[in-house]
Amino acid sequence: MAIITLTTDFGEKDYFAGATKGAVYSELPDVKIVDISHSVSPFNIPEAAYIIQNAYSSFPKGTIHIIGIDFEINKENKHIAIKLDDHYFICANNGIMSMICAEIAPEKIVEINIHDKIETSFPVLDVFVKAACHIARGGTLEVIGKTISKIKPIKNVVPYVNDDKTQIIGSIIYVDNYGNVITNIKRNFFETIQKGRTFEISARNYKFKTINTNYSDIVNFDIPEGKRHDTGRKLVVFNSGGFLEIAVYKSNPATVGSASTLMGLNIRDTVTVNFTVSTFLPKSNENIL
Repeated sequence: MAIITLTTDFGEKDYFAGATKGAVYSELPDVKIVDISHSVSPFNIPEAAYIIQNAYSSFPKGTIHIIGIDFEINKENKHIAIKLDDHYFICANNGIMSMICAEIAPEKIVEINIHDKIETSFPVLDVFVKAACHIARGGTLEVIGKTISKIKPIKNVVPYVNDDKTQIIGSIIYVDNYGNVITNIKRNFFETIQKGRTFEISARNYKFKTINTNYSDIVNFDIPEGKRHDTGRKLVVFNSGGFLEIAVYKSNPATVGSASTLMGLNIRDTVTVNFTVSTFLPKSNENIL
């Protein structure tokens, strides 16, 4: 049974998500549709890219992912279908796939060109669904588009590193449901630059010198539960997707607060990592030339 996922900024109020599912079922009654998220912030490409990158690999190979973000077609915003890591992605060529493609090379990319055969003002409902159902039936990408070699890049996918590699300047790309803020600094990137050095992470006026393995690492379990004051404490972790995250322990934006609300952090804000500068101190019996 084919699986088609949906990631959109449609929300839950309007008919768009339901209509898209209905169009899929009208073509493929036995298909399995999975909602990854319909709560992406409107037109927020980095947010959608983060969500799909961390969700797609949990699905079986051959899954087809429809991404409905900033999808209106125009001369600067074409539609594409990509085969990558044995998964298929159908979306606008607006940079949304560049975060995944920065780590895994696509096997094939086509620019969808079936629009002249479909009358539509809602491409996700018509064009994206047609393309997804074609692939689900075993169709090839070449039938629905012309092969291209590159996709549009997205800004701030990779953090900036200064020349002497003593500083990483990243940015916040996502705020999750708990109000935790996620940066574009991934663990392997961080460790490659760090090389075992001590560091200080700065976000606005807040500084951290430790990255925890788990959120609960800040809890002193030797203190009786009723006497702890850990809820609301600020911390840094590498999250399940491997991204550097600034969080608040057991955060709740509506009650104790969150990293976003308490620290005033939001998407596109800068997060800086400064590494200790190594110095060479010669031994007293060494000659300095």
